[in-house]
This record gives sequence, C-alpha cells and structure tokens, in this order.
Amino acid sequence: MRKGFVTTTLAFTIGLSTFATAPTMMNPVTVSAATTTQQSQKVVEKKADEIISFAKSLIGKAKYASSYNYEKYEFRCASFMAYIFESKGIDLGSRDEAYMVQQGTYVARNQLQKGDLVFFKSSPSATRPNHVGMYIGDNKIIHMANTKLNVVISDLNSTSYYRDNYMTARRVIPALLPSNPATKGDNIAELSYNLMNKVTMGNANNEKAMQFTSTGFVKYVYGKSGVDLKGNNVKDLMNQGKTVSRQNLKKGDLIFINSATGSSTPTRVAIYTGEHRIIVLSSEEVISRVLLSDYYNQHYITAKRVF
Repeated sequence: MRKGFVTTTLAFTIGLSTFATAPTMMNPVTVSAATTTQQSQKVVEKKADEIISFAKSLIGKAKYASSYNYEKYEFRCASFMAYIFESKGIDLGSRDEAYMVQQGTYVARNQLQKGDLVFFKSSPSATRPNHVGMYIGDNKIIHMANTKLNVVISDLNSTSYYRDNYMTARRVIPALLPSNPATKGDNIAELSYNLMNKVTMGNANNEKAMQFTSTGFVKYVYGKSGVDLKGNNVKDLMNQGKTVSRQNLKKGDLIFINSATGSSTPTRVAIYTGEHRIIVLSSEEVISRVLLSDYYNQHYITAKRVF
C-alpha cells in the first residue's frame, strides 16, 4: 500500500458497504485459535495456500467495483473474498462482510493464521465491519482495497487504519471443509454444491434432464446419499424426521421456508450445509444463501433432521 494513502481516505473509500439490511453484530465467542475440525493442519494449510495463490494471481487483473461481476473480475472487498474462496471449493454463501463475520470461529489478532478472514470498521467506534481481507502470513492481508489500489497486499501495521480500525478475525478454514472421514451430512452438502449450474426447476421431476421441483431436488440429493424421503410436496417433507432447533443445526438438516411471514405452511425446502449456509432450488437454479439474511430470518419456519 502506498504510504501517501492517508487514513481518512481509507476510512471513506475502502470497501464501503450498505448496511440497511445487515444484521447486528454478534458478540464473538472466544475460542482457541487451534484448528477446530476433523481435518489435519496440513489439509487446512494446503487449502489456505491454494486460495492465497489464486488471490495473488488476480493482482493487476481484478478491479474494484460497487457491484460484482465475476466474468469481468469486478468486485467489492467481500465479493472478492467470496470469489477466491468459491474458486477453490469453499462457498461462503454470501458476498456481505456483515454475514461473513458471523461464520467460523473467533481468532485473536496474535493468533492469526493463513486463510483467516480479517475485518475492519469505518472508525474505531463503529460496531459493524465495512471491510474484509484474508490473512496471508507475516502480518499481511490480501484484499480488494478501493478504486485506486484494487487488489493489494497490506501490512496490518502499515497505517493507522489497519491498526485502529481492526475489528476482529474469523477462522472459516477448516469450518467450511468436510470432516475426515466425511459424514453423511458432508456428502449431502457436497453433492448439493456440485449440482449448482447443473439443475433447473421444472414442473415435474426429470432426472435425465436434471429438472426437479423443490421437493424432487431434495429427494434426489438425499436419495443419492442413502436417505429415502417420502412424500410429494414440501409439507410432506416437513412431517418427517426430528425437529431441530436453529441453534443446533447440522449439515444435512432440512430447512423449511414460508412465503408469508408468520405462516406455518412451507413453500420451499432448503438443505443446510453448515455455518449458516443453505442450498435451495430457486425459480431458475440451485443457489447458495445464508440464514443470517433478513429474508430467511423472517420466513424461517423450522428444521428437521431426517437421518
């Protein structure tokens, strides 16, 4: 980062977001910064290095923009993070740093490791993040800074912005990786992601054409994983399995959504894939979302565990 790029400029131009619908910051739960998954540290480090290498390859290519366009390499700070993680097989489920900051586990600043997401706020007194980068080691992050710098590597002590406006960090690797060995929930989640850009919604189920109803898509995914779901509509699915509280969701749980706030009648079913993320067949394609958004907070009915 250029030394002449002053703090006041950074505070107003670095990865600004609109928070009209962003959630209130959750209080971070302090946990050990050690790897918290059934994955070896070598696997975690390898995945982090893959993402870092790809991010570095976009220096001089990707540009800052207020809206994202993957084909043109145009991103904000958060959509850039979503893109580099997604390109290496990790779906964050969101392009909003206000949601990303609620994923994974809290990491103290002196325990950062490669691949951690590092969040900043617009001023020392702010309560929500307005910028995010990825830690790459040696006290540095790589991030989509602004229209002047685009993708840049910055030292966390290089300016007062990084020193004073540092907010928190979250470890999303390995939380977003499958367990080793993979669980049935992992297999369901992986297949769901693999079907993105392959499945479309139809009025009837046609496996050969990869067209399904909302219910048919879920039954197809679970059937491939050895779980035989009964019924022909979303309500039938909601009557199966064991009710699970939102605080105890696990990969592979079914999430039921209504169309009218407060209604107990489900109109859509989604697959929970961990860390607040869901996969759902929309009107056109399979999409990834986070339950943290206002829409899903308002339309969430219940969850069921069916295996």
